[in-house]
Amino acid sequence: MTALHSPFYVEPTPKVPEPIDPELLNKGLFNPLDLVRLWDLVQSHIDEGRYTGCQIAMAHEGEVLMVKNFGWSRLNTLNAQESLPVQDDTLFLLYSNTKMLIATLLWKLFEQGRLSFNDTVSTYLKDFGQHGKESITLFQLITHQAGFPNQEVPQDAWLDHDRVLKAVCDFHLEWTPGSKVSYHALSAHWVLAMVIEKITQMDFRQAVQEMVLKPLGLERDLYMGLPAKSSTVLQNVAYLYEPHSAIFKPLESAASNNRALTCANLVQSMKLRAESNDTVWQTAGVPGGGAYGTAKGMALLYQMMVQGGVYKGVRFLSEKTLAYAIRNYTGDRVDLMMGMPMHRGLGPHLRGHSVHIRGLGTLSGPNVFGHGGVGTSYAWADPERKFSFAYITNTRLADPWHSKRLERVSNDVQLAFKST
Repeated sequence: MTALHSPFYVEPTPKVPEPIDPELLNKGLFNPLDLVRLWDLVQSHIDEGRYTGCQIAMAHEGEVLMVKNFGWSRLNTLNAQESLPVQDDTLFLLYSNTKMLIATLLWKLFEQGRLSFNDTVSTYLKDFGQHGKESITLFQLITHQAGFPNQEVPQDAWLDHDRVLKAVCDFHLEWTPGSKVSYHALSAHWVLAMVIEKITQMDFRQAVQEMVLKPLGLERDLYMGLPAKSSTVLQNVAYLYEPHSAIFKPLESAASNNRALTCANLVQSMKLRAESNDTVWQTAGVPGGGAYGTAKGMALLYQMMVQGGVYKGVRFLSEKTLAYAIRNYTGDRVDLMMGMPMHRGLGPHLRGHSVHIRGLGTLSGPNVFGHGGVGTSYAWADPERKFSFAYITNTRLADPWHSKRLERVSNDVQLAFKST
């Protein structure tokens, strides 16, 4: 393959949303006053200066219930009053929520009979077996048991997939495959992307676009890497921030509820992360963490799953494939990176019955499943309620506060549901 400098997108035709009757928004799922508690919580995070912007989307039975926007997508360092607010079409870096786009494509290829998760990687990538990796399976890759969590593809190779292929084949083992569960942040999904390219004979970004996003009608909300030359899309991308200081101090404007002052203070307390203006990062569509999208897009992707593989009246996957993919394959084994059992399926993880779980909320039912993005976001679905939820921010924050806020946000959603 030759070096690739832009993903495979055509300029989308702008879509004007139809007006929604506010009385029908939550379909009677929620106690309205309890939902206000969630909105107040997120707004308090913005007002305190925890993060700059946020978008929440909720969907049910194939439809968007609501999209709520908070704060700013881009801070203007010269004039805070000209900072751009988060809007419905703001695109956020999804980080590891990206893994769910890759997983969905792999499920599709599995259902088409073009791969088996029991296959070894070497079945598809003939040089992958070097350095003792010949027995690693696709199942071990996607459940974070492959044995090389810290191996890397150098960034200067990301746009040249021949070099990516060479790099993944040269990965070295850190422990025996299958002997441990430990989150592979980027390494395993680079391998899976190369397997996808071997099977489909397409760039993996194009494969996600053509085989997942377009059939589901989500190509305006989810991008497997940003188009390099689309001003319409690029102008909607939220910048990514992180705090200047590791020691948090609430903004003085929090008590006054002065949003203009909050924005001005955020300009001083936040710094821009490199992903905000790194063209390689933005266009590469890093398969473990480089997609962009709206909260609505993620909520609707999960709607296909809780609707038994049907979205907008069209079957995308079978119920049997989804039942095979969305189950707990790692039991109560502790994920060494996360420090807790993660109950991993073939892409998402499940709530299960453990005392604590990352991101999904401790009050969620055992079959709730989803995935998150480092320091910023989580999206999940409740199959019993046919409900999905996405919470995405544009500020990368560290633990323990990050995990604690995810738990509280997800728990507040659960507490807002009307009793069944």
